[in-house]
Amino acid sequence: MKAAVISFPGSNCDDDLMHAINDVVGEEAVKVSAKATTLDGFDLVLVPGGFSYGDYLRSGAIAKFAPVMAALKQFAQAGGYVLGICNGFQILTEAGLLPGALQWNTSLQFICEPEPLVVANAETAFSSRYEAGQSITLPIAHGEGNYYADPQTLAALEANHQVVFRYAHNPNGSLNDIAGLTNAAGNVLGMMPHPERAVEELIFGTDGLGVFESLVQATKEGAYAAN
Repeated sequence: MKAAVISFPGSNCDDDLMHAINDVVGEEAVKVSAKATTLDGFDLVLVPGGFSYGDYLRSGAIAKFAPVMAALKQFAQAGGYVLGICNGFQILTEAGLLPGALQWNTSLQFICEPEPLVVANAETAFSSRYEAGQSITLPIAHGEGNYYADPQTLAALEANHQVVFRYAHNPNGSLNDIAGLTNAAGNVLGMMPHPERAVEELIFGTDGLGVFESLVQATKEGAYAAN
């Protein structure tokens, strides 16, 4: 598996993702500038957390105009796997690659803590290494993680089983306790918790490994091949 880690000005979790893929999972990850105009040759694109372009206006609102986003949309439309984490999730919603929006936490405070989750759907390319209903703990670190969608969109997400992770004890006010969801095609996932920060016993345990191991399995089964 060859993964692209997109680095925007203000990204601060790109190196964490590089470490998780290259050093822990044992696959190849390459950092790609937000100025890039192609994503040819990759099986997976990772959009990291941080504060892209300083999160001015609102989180992800400027990043959606970066040159690489046109290539990212083409990649996703062709069936390539895309994972957006925290600010990456916000960018994917702003760009229209995922439905809904991320608002300020109901507390209006930045929250940084380990958070218990429930695996709502274990039959996706991002979650197949988990069991449905499994309890896992991943760290969160966000001020705008409160997921919102209109009632019709929310109903469609539930009917299509697009919700992959839910909060066990909703920390931010997200509707339906949504912590992570896919697009209708199932090849794009956005999640607020940080799986890349939970891949080693020394720091936060290894509950995040399942996300990356699931993607390795999915790409090697040939559901999507690098160009």
